[in-house]
Amino acid sequence: MARVTVEDCLDHCPDQFALVRLASLRTRQLQRGGRKLVECKNKEIVSALREIATGKVTFRENVSEVVMRVQKQPTVQRLDDGGALDDDFGTSLI
Repeated sequence: MARVTVEDCLDHCPDQFALVRLASLRTRQLQRGGRKLVECKNKEIVSALREIATGKVTFRENVSEVVMRVQKQPTVQRLDDGGALDDDFGTSLI
């Protein structure tokens, strides 16, 4: 494989957001001394993308199923000091 492209990686990942997350996690593993699963002399990020493109690095769980499971959970709301209703991420709902 001369060049690794996003399209090559998306064959093994559900969408661009999941790809970014997977590539960043794998890059950190490689930077901390993880063993490369493909033969290349590239930097860690390119090696991670090559591993994803060849299907050697994937998520343990199906990403779509996890997203659906999380979306079905009820959102907990709380009042902040100003009396506005906030969600768990601190964004105002009112």
